[in-house]
Amino acid sequence: MKNRIDSCFEQLKANNEKALITFITAGDPDMETTEKLVLEMFDKGADIIELGVPFSDPIAEGKTIQLASQRSLKGGTTLDKIFDVVKSLRTKTDKPLLLMMYVNTIFKYGTERFFKNCAEYQIDGVIVPDLPFEERDEIQPTADKYGVYNINLVSPTSADRVSMIAAESKGFLYVVSSLGVTGTRSDITTDFDKLLAPMKDFDVPCCIGFGISSPELAEKMSAFCDGVIVGSAIVNRVAEGGKDSVPAVGEFVAALKEPLR
Repeated sequence: MKNRIDSCFEQLKANNEKALITFITAGDPDMETTEKLVLEMFDKGADIIELGVPFSDPIAEGKTIQLASQRSLKGGTTLDKIFDVVKSLRTKTDKPLLLMMYVNTIFKYGTERFFKNCAEYQIDGVIVPDLPFEERDEIQPTADKYGVYNINLVSPTSADRVSMIAAESKGFLYVVSSLGVTGTRSDITTDFDKLLAPMKDFDVPCCIGFGISSPELAEKMSAFCDGVIVGSAIVNRVAEGGKDSVPAVGEFVAALKEPLR
C-alpha cells in the first residue's frame, strides 16, 4: 500500500499546489481538543499534520512549544493516549498524520513496539529532530519494516550533505529554515536557492519549516520548495484560546493555505 504522504504530494503536484503542513502539541490543552484541532485544520486546508509528542526537555524547541509540552505532560499525556486519539481520528480522516518526537521517547517505549503501533494506528511518518542523520540506523530498519517514513532534516549548515541526505529520504525532506530553535520569525534570510540546489537531482519533495508565522511568509517560502511547515504560530493560538482555540486555528490555517493554492 502506498504511503499517504507520497499520495498527498502527487495529488498536490497534479493540482499545482504547495503543501501546508501544520503542527500542534498532542494533549495541549487536552486530548479532546487535539482531536478537534486536527479535524478543523484538515477541513481548512492543512495537507499533512504533525502531532508533537511532549517531552520534558525538547532541545530543538523555542519557548512556545516548550510550554505546550509542559502543559501537555502536566495533563497526563502519554504515547498510548496519543495512539488512542489517532485511532479515533482514523475513523474520520484518511489524510497523512506524523508524530514529531525525541528519540529517547521511542527507545523508552520500545522501538519495535513503537513502530508496530504506528503501523497499526496508521501513523504515516515520524520526525525525530535530535537523531543525527548518521545515527538513523538506530530506528531506520524498524521504521522500514513497518512502512513508516522516518523524515530526514537538513539545515542551513547541511550544505555539503544535502545530496547525501536527500538520496536517503522518503516522504519529504524537512528543511530547517534558520539556525536556532523553533519559533515565529518576522523574516527568514537563508539562501534557499543555494542550499536546495542539489535537490533538483532528487525526486523527494522538500518542505521548509521553523519560523513561518504568516500567510505572507508562507507564500515567500513556498517559492523555494514543495510545501511549508507551520508550528509555533499555531501553538501560540492554542495557548491563547485553550479549549476554545479551534475556530481561531481553523481561520489561521485557511489563511496560510490560500497563497499555496
